[in-house]
Amino acid sequence: MNSLKKNARLAGMLYLLASLLAVVAVVYIPSVFLVNGDAAATASRIAASPGLYRFGVFAELLSGALNVCMAVVMYELFKDVDRRQARLLVGFVFGMVLIGAIGTVLLAGPLVLTGGAKYLSVFDKAQLDALTQAVWGLRNRTLNAATLYWGLWLLPLGTLVYKSRFLPRLLGVFVFIAGCAYVIDSFVYFFLPSFGNLAFQLSTLPQGLGEGGFILYTLIKGARDDPYDKSPG
Repeated sequence: MNSLKKNARLAGMLYLLASLLAVVAVVYIPSVFLVNGDAAATASRIAASPGLYRFGVFAELLSGALNVCMAVVMYELFKDVDRRQARLLVGFVFGMVLIGAIGTVLLAGPLVLTGGAKYLSVFDKAQLDALTQAVWGLRNRTLNAATLYWGLWLLPLGTLVYKSRFLPRLLGVFVFIAGCAYVIDSFVYFFLPSFGNLAFQLSTLPQGLGEGGFILYTLIKGARDDPYDKSPG
């Protein structure tokens, strides 16, 4: 197997694992613990299952680490296609990971507020419950900010896939459109919040086609024969 196939499959595997772990933290943990409009219920759920909640925090941390590894592999995969675009991809991934780390700190915050530490005795339970819900609110807004970077790094990736001779051009188009969908999501949240749900619903399909398509293709096919191989045939 040539180096392109190896790197493509490794990139796809890291992308898949990072995405699955992110889903645990961003989708599964809120579905289990967060009760919209009921701060007391949210705090009680976290206090009742701190182990599961900690797993969500750890999953997000591990997802960020895998994203860093993925960015390095992506650079190796695409550096001979367009080095500038490959560097841009890495920079946006690092920005995504940085904002994600801030979100992880906020995700861990409710563990402190519901942990029963003595220094928190100056607050009554209702106040601590309200603070827990407030931290969740800050966490959600951090995710909305991170959405911009979720899209920005896909733009150079889509460009690189399109320009490469070892991945399908159509796949690059889908990846680029997925990046645009994330960027639009973030813009709508901050400037047209009343259309947030509509933007989310409309963006789900292009995001799935772009990201899911890239992951599946690289895992199954890897890459076409190395177009940069100069060795005699």
